[in-house]
Amino acid sequence: MTPEQKIAELGFTLPEPVTPVGSYLPTVRTGDLVYTSGQVPMLEGKLHQTGKLGVDLGVDEGRAQARICVLNALAALKGELGDLSKIRRIVKVVVFVASAPGFTEQPQVANGASDLLAEVFGDQGKHARSAVGVAALPLDAPVEVELIAEVG
Repeated sequence: MTPEQKIAELGFTLPEPVTPVGSYLPTVRTGDLVYTSGQVPMLEGKLHQTGKLGVDLGVDEGRAQARICVLNALAALKGELGDLSKIRRIVKVVVFVASAPGFTEQPQVANGASDLLAEVFGDQGKHARSAVGVAALPLDAPVEVELIAEVG
């Protein structure tokens, strides 16, 4: 089963790649690695939710937003590679969580991204990760995800 088929089987739709809103590229390839730019939870050209975790959104909502971010990152990778079967391994994921003071559940929010990657790619989707709480994200996004993939 291809990663695209697995995404569909899980009930998700791989979106079109998000057009950058600044002076950057959606992906950069160097050797066998592809780096994605940070992806916020955009759906159909607009932010799905806004706000901070611990005030406006709970952990479950944050996990859902992280999944949308990962789908956007995978769409960027597909735009670069042509198909997701060329991904040998997800190497690293960084999850930024817009957090209220005192909110410490960034790793649980980041699990939304990590768990989806493991479901889509199996053992090749297991990765190193950082989950970072920040005061604010672009467009008032609650979550932003970037990843590094090894490709072949």
